[in-house]
Parts: sequence; structure tokens; C-alpha cells
Amino acid sequence: MNNRVVVGMSGGVDSSVAACLLLERGYEVIGITMQMCPENPDRLPTQNGPLSAADDAGRVAGCLDIPYHVFISNDDFRKYVIDYFAYEYALGRTPNPCIACNRYVKWGALLSKAKQFGAGYLATGHYARISAHPGTGRLCVSCSAAPGKDQSYALCSLTQEQIAVTLLPVGDYRKEDVRKIAIKYKLPVADKPDSQDICFVPDGDYARFIMEQKNITAPGGHFVDETGNILGKHKGIIHYTVGQRKGLGLALGRRMYVKSINAVNNTVTLSEDISVSEMTVNNINWMAFEPFEGERRLYVKIRYNHTAAGCSAYIERSLSAPKIRCRFDAPQWAVTPGQSAVFYDRGYIAFSGVIDNP
Repeated sequence: MNNRVVVGMSGGVDSSVAACLLLERGYEVIGITMQMCPENPDRLPTQNGPLSAADDAGRVAGCLDIPYHVFISNDDFRKYVIDYFAYEYALGRTPNPCIACNRYVKWGALLSKAKQFGAGYLATGHYARISAHPGTGRLCVSCSAAPGKDQSYALCSLTQEQIAVTLLPVGDYRKEDVRKIAIKYKLPVADKPDSQDICFVPDGDYARFIMEQKNITAPGGHFVDETGNILGKHKGIIHYTVGQRKGLGLALGRRMYVKSINAVNNTVTLSEDISVSEMTVNNINWMAFEPFEGERRLYVKIRYNHTAAGCSAYIERSLSAPKIRCRFDAPQWAVTPGQSAVFYDRGYIAFSGVIDNP
């Protein structure tokens, strides 16, 4: 395989340093920015005022003297990310749009461009690593050297084919080291802050975005307790997610949290305790592991910033696709349908899936 690599450049410090590190290692680097949502480009404040991701990435490419291209991928972004996001919220679930985007849009688009440019690899600035699992020998995504910054969770849906040609150069570094490298290369984004919001909903108002995108209204319904008693009225299920406490608009004299959302009868169930001991996970993406018999002792993350919890996992056979049944060692708070569950074996992603029902 040749040493030409396409680097997905977001305009941030991490992907910029990824390009630097690859140049240091002798790769022929081509920078690419995929404009996933051109009608609402990602804009972040810098010392020079607001600049788009493509503007910043282009400046970095100029500093590094590498070829740079901007491409539009709006149709796939709408299909695999925006439509999926709105559909899941309408079902009372809380999706992971970034995980869907990584597999179906970013990696799909980057691989296509890599082929067009005759590149053997693609790379990003994610804090994670590509490794062979010591037991199974299968390639997989593994945790980065910086536990507090690890982004392996976000790459849990990548396929074996995608992993085989992926380079993650910053996975061996801590964030502070990455910024030092950016300063060494005098990159204009060395002090740029990290992006925190979902790129296509910069103000965080998911409900408004969904209603505008799908041209729908969200009918109000009832808050109920676990026995079905009506506690008050809600604004529409797309305004809520499991674990939410603020913004309910109720004064109940005790802390109540969203425990579940029922799209069929348009109710939101509240409870003081929303911890569960088990969950079911579907849409399995096998990574370090292949389908197995019996139980496996693993760790699982049920959301991006979750501290991985010990668990036992086994496969539930069905007439359709198999599911994973997971028993937590200790009850977990706010296990949320629609979120990704990522199972780890000694820091390697064994497999992942989408939380169905706790």
C-alpha cells in the first residue's frame, strides 16, 4: 500500500496536528474538508473573529504546504444524520448523530476521495488508536493514551474495511502535547477551543430544529408516574430525553427525572430513581469480537462521557438479528434508548450497538 494519505481536516487543532504528525512520519498528505451541512457551516470563535472550519483548515494546509480540497456531502448528511436524528427523536429515543456520521458520511466520503486521489489511507484527529486485539487478532479501535480525552466511543460503528485503512496519529498523545505540536509548527489554530455542540444544531435547541426540518408540530401530552398517575402536561416528546430533570415545568416537591418516553401514547414517565440493572442492545457492530457463545465479562459505556461499567454480556438469539443482553455489575443511571452502547475488552472495542430497552 502506498504512503499517500487523505486527512479529514475539521479546522480544529487535533486534525491539524494529525496532518503534521503524518508529514513527520514520511506520508504524502492531502487535506480534505467535507462540508456536511453547508447551509449551516460549523463556526467557532477565534482570536481573529468567527472563521468557518474550511477557512481554518485551508490556512493550516497553507502553513504545511499540502494540497487541500473542500467537498460537499450534503445529501448523505441529510439522509444518514439529519433524517435519522429527527426520526429517532420522534420515536421518543435519543440518537447518536455523530456516530452515524462517522460511519456513513465521513468515512464513506473520505474513502471515496482517498480512492480518487490514489491514497492508501485516510486519517482523522480523533483521540483513539487502531490496534489488533491481543486475543482475537482482529483489527479494532482501542482507547487513546489520554483517558480523559478518549474518543474511541465515537468510532464504535466503523467497519473492518474502514478500520484497515484508517490512521489515528493523535491517539498516542495527550491534548496538551497536541497543542505543543501545533505551537511548534506555528499553526493558526493552536489555541482554538474544542467544538462542543452538535454541528447542525449550534444553539442546542433540538426540538426547534426537528420541527423546522420535518415541518411538524410536537403535540403536548401527559407526564405520568410509574403507576400511570397523571402529574402534569408536557410540551411534546421531542423536548425530552431520559435522565432529564431541568426544563420539565413541574413543581412536585421532589427531584423527578425522565425515566422513559412512550411515543405511542404520547406520555413521558417521571421517577425519582431511573437506575436499571440490565439492558438490551441491537444493531450490533462486531469489532474485536465475532459472535460468541455464553457470557463475556466486559466493560460498557452507555453514553459518550460515561465511565465504563463492568458487566456480563451474552447473545440473545431471535428470528431476526441477534441482540446483546447486558447485566451491569451495579445499576446504571439513565440508560437511554437510541444511545450507543460500546463494549470494551481491556481497552479494545469488542463490539457496539444501539440501546433498545433497559
